[in-house]
Amino acid sequence: MRVLTVQNYRGTGLGQVDQALAEAGAEIDLCAAYLGDPLPQSDDGYDALIVLGGEQNALADDEYPYLPALTALIRDFGDAGKAVLGICLGSQLVARAYGGKNILDRPVEFGWHEVRISEAAADDPVLSALPAAFPIFHWHSDTFSLPQGAVHLASSDKTANQAFRLGRAVYGIQFHFEADRQLVDKWNSMFGEQIREYHPGWLENYVSEAALNGPAADAAGLALARAWVRQI
Repeated sequence: MRVLTVQNYRGTGLGQVDQALAEAGAEIDLCAAYLGDPLPQSDDGYDALIVLGGEQNALADDEYPYLPALTALIRDFGDAGKAVLGICLGSQLVARAYGGKNILDRPVEFGWHEVRISEAAADDPVLSALPAAFPIFHWHSDTFSLPQGAVHLASSDKTANQAFRLGRAVYGIQFHFEADRQLVDKWNSMFGEQIREYHPGWLENYVSEAALNGPAADAAGLALARAWVRQI
């Protein structure tokens, strides 16, 4: 099993998806596209594609000129019936690739907040692994409209479209299910000053927030990661 992972920003990582892929014996090829690593020309030689998050928006082609090629690559994988996973910015790029509208510069949704799965998720091979409602980590302002034919799978109080599926196994997941407490700790260290600007008190209250929400969020995230890897 060979999985292409596209990184769009510093500090992003696979988190709990890495654990699920390791359990499955997957080989991971990391492409740091934001640093200039060339994207593959097609899906040939790969069994799945993961597109990670980033600070930029999904329409920032002028600053990140590889984004149109990445959206085309998402379509190549999905149209070939291969598993695709877009997380945060990645979900917005999946939506763009399939004709959804990217909606920019909304209020930030940050921290552990509840996500609720839809009725359709009960029959979904990935989201059905989750409870009806669970806390999970968020860090985004942009969102998207659902592409035509997408199955709506989850929502939160601030964001109607938190997860969707296209076809067999193309998934857009807005929330950061990959971000267990270990990865959130890393982000606190790397982006602490940025966090202080728009979420005062987060760093000071982090230990209690992590104790309250971290265990359930980590369990839900790993269950989702394992369920998606099974689709490969």
